[in-house]
Amino acid sequence: MSKKDAPKYKDIGGQAVMEGVMMQSPANESMAIAVRRPDGRILVTCEKNEALSKKHKWMGLPIVRGCVNLVVMLKMGMQTLDKSTQMLGVLEEEPTKFEKWLAKKLGANIDRVVMAVAMVLAVLLSLFLFVFLPSGAATLIGRVTDSRLLINLMAGVTRIAILIAYIWAVALMPDIKRVFMYHGAEHKTVYCNEAGEELTPENARKYSRLHPRCGTAFLFLVMIISILVGSVADELIFLLFGIEKMGFLARFVRSLLILPIVTGISYEVLKGLAHAGDHVIVRALRWPGLMLQHLTTREPDDAMLEVAIASMKAAKAGPACYAQELGENVFLYTGEEDAQEAAQEGEPA
Repeated sequence: MSKKDAPKYKDIGGQAVMEGVMMQSPANESMAIAVRRPDGRILVTCEKNEALSKKHKWMGLPIVRGCVNLVVMLKMGMQTLDKSTQMLGVLEEEPTKFEKWLAKKLGANIDRVVMAVAMVLAVLLSLFLFVFLPSGAATLIGRVTDSRLLINLMAGVTRIAILIAYIWAVALMPDIKRVFMYHGAEHKTVYCNEAGEELTPENARKYSRLHPRCGTAFLFLVMIISILVGSVADELIFLLFGIEKMGFLARFVRSLLILPIVTGISYEVLKGLAHAGDHVIVRALRWPGLMLQHLTTREPDDAMLEVAIASMKAAKAGPACYAQELGENVFLYTGEEDAQEAAQEGEPA
């Protein structure tokens, strides 16, 4: 690839998965996943990933695209984790009786039902932690003050405290620690690619594991912007309906209604800050989100950087990539690996 063509690959980003990294390239509409198997091999898969805004132009409008992207990333995140588990050859947990019953009643594939149930539970947990509990805290503070700004500030502080506590708690799990190391490998590789350097562990290692386009920074922006949007919404509700202070249920519903607006604004702010240069004000606005990444990333080893680099190269090459283009000890995942290993062990494929 020539330097002239390099800029179109600058917006590649991704996420960490179990023992690997996913990279997504908007330039050639591809998504790649690379994982390292216990035997040391790196398996890579790459597929077409067309943006919804290409089919539906309105989904690419400012503010709207942030909401669309959140839903897409939630769905993609679950699918990517499921795919990486398959690539690792790890046996998945046995579906629950409820999931089997639901699959039978709906006439759907059990894997789809399991993923749908997992997504619903994830959304419900998020609503409980970041909408229900903060609404309760705001309602309590509303009993001792009439300041709508202070009430929303209390809700925002509660969200941030819950977010930090949640990340800190899950980081204590050994498997999650490794995921956070791969998260660091992803960021270092993205930085190396953005700098136009050759993608090698030596080059990637020197870069920071904190990146301004990270989803962690997005979450922090959502927490902050929800305070501002919530305060404006409360003022409008007061002016239009004369309601000075809302009860718990009204505040909970209001928080749900403004969530798409908060998400959309946060997405635009994140993109703006990521491409706004290195001005002192920009650095100050980026700082809180970057600091939060100290919790969600860890320093990776060279083996992890190799996996992230293989994923990056695959995303840039697209679905037609060849294994020899991706590095040594890298193989394209076909889905036949598990069948071959099972046959060698004398087990049914």
